[in-house]
Order: sequence, then C-alpha cells, then structure tokens
Amino acid sequence: MSRLLFALMTLVVTHAASAAVLEVGPGKTYETLSAAEAAASAGDTLRLSAGEHFDCAAIRHANITIEGSGKPEETVLTDKACQGKGLLITQGANITVRNLTLTRARVPDGNGAGIRAEGANLLVDHVRFVNNQDGILSNDNPTSTITVQDSEFLRNGACNPSCAHGIYAGHIQKLVVLRSRFFETKQAHHVKSRAAQTEVIDSDLQDGANGTSSYAIDVPNGGGVLVRGCTIQKGPLSENHTGAIVIGAEGVTQRTPAIRIEGNIFHRDGDYPTAFVVNLTATEAELVGNKVAPGIKPLTGDGTVH
Repeated sequence: MSRLLFALMTLVVTHAASAAVLEVGPGKTYETLSAAEAAASAGDTLRLSAGEHFDCAAIRHANITIEGSGKPEETVLTDKACQGKGLLITQGANITVRNLTLTRARVPDGNGAGIRAEGANLLVDHVRFVNNQDGILSNDNPTSTITVQDSEFLRNGACNPSCAHGIYAGHIQKLVVLRSRFFETKQAHHVKSRAAQTEVIDSDLQDGANGTSSYAIDVPNGGGVLVRGCTIQKGPLSENHTGAIVIGAEGVTQRTPAIRIEGNIFHRDGDYPTAFVVNLTATEAELVGNKVAPGIKPLTGDGTVH
C-alpha cells in the first residue's frame, strides 16, 4: 500500500471516528439545541428528541447535521429567535437540516426565519416551515447552493414592514427546490430568488382559498430559470394579480442564460386577469407543454409557447 493511500485512509477513518451524535432533549446529554451546538465540532450530528423545543441556535461549524428523531411533525423547534434572525442560523459551510418542524419565527424587523442561511451550501430535507415570517432567508453568497427537497412551507410570509417569503434566496450561486409544497403564503411570494440559477421542480405552489401571496415564483434580477413539473394556483385573495412566475421585475442585474418553463399546470381561482409567465428580461422564455387554464395569458414578454 502506498504511503499516500495509507494517509488518505487514515484521514477518512480519523474523521469518521471523531464525528459524534449529540442527543438533545429532556433527559438527554444536552437539554437544549444551543447547549449541544456549543459542544459540537465539525462533522457532528445534533439529534433532537421528539416533542417541542423552545430554543434556537447559530450553527458555527462546517458539515453539521441538525435532525429530528422521527417524522418532521414529531420534532418541533419553535418561537425563539437567535441574534434577531431566526430559529436556526447556519453560519458554517455544508449544513444539513432534516426531519424537523420549524415554526413561529418572529423578529422586530419582520424577517424572522425558520432558517437563516449565512454559510455556503445548505441542504434542507423533509422539513416543515409553519407560520414563520420567512421560511428560509439567505444572505448573499455567490459560491453557495441551497437545495430544498421533500419539504413543506405552510402559512409563511409577511410584509410588515418589509416583505418576507416562503423562501427568499439572496445573490447565491444556485437555488434548487425539489418535490416541495408551498401553501397559503401570506402577502409575499412563495419563492423569491436572486440566485444566478433558480430551479423549482415537481413542486406544488398554491394559495388555496385563504392565501394572499403575490407571485408564486419571483426572480427579480434575472438569472437562469427552470420551472418543471409544478402545480401552481393563484387564489381569490392574491394581493398581486400580475402573474405566477415573474422574472426581472426589479431590474435585470445578472446574466440570464436561459428561461425554461416546462410541463407545469397553472390555474387561477378568482375573477381577475393574470399571466402565467411575465418575462421582463431580454432572454426569450421557452414555455413547453404547460397546461394553463382558459382566460389566462400564457406569456407576457419575449419568448415562445409550445
């Protein structure tokens, strides 16, 4: 065995041995998530017991996993915001959050988040965001990718004084939303993204009868866009009738290589004019195989509809 291979194997074994699972909850090694985080090292898993946890934490180290012990609805982190930002603040790189419910994040500036994403790269897997101001809010970080999969965003959003959204991604490299549900967002958008590339795939974005959201997907500064296999509904109480997917509404400030909207279903419950896609960029939007309800304009702006 070469010395290099032996050294690499030793490094892998040492890392695996040093990573720990820190159990959190009543009667566990750590009573609170914040106490576990203070004791954690890079690569550790912080595992919350089932039940309600009145706490918050800023996750400083890289490669940390924060997870619930069972189904997402069984482990709830609620009410307490750290640093005036949110329930979880992910400051380290390559953080994973899974199998949790994050609910009722409130802060005075109106941007209280279930997750405030500050470090590079975040994976959100099977997480429920319920009645927060922002579900997820990210800082600008041009090297970061945020991936959200198999998650729910229920009754998030606010515009008091500034607007908070189901997901609000700043200027990051990429936002990917997979197989996730957004329902009854309040006032703001289900998804707002300033990412260089925004992808929303196989997801469900609906106001229902009571949601008051503005757009389903807002990409205000341009960037690549892929929306595929989604069901989108604007409800009777929607506060902005302009469109469901709106691109470039705040001025195009970054390259927009392609806009592809494919295989989606869009309908409107309400007696008002609206469009499925509003494209305010100079990049032609390509709409392929979408099902748009009668009376709705498929596309406003440059592009083609097939």
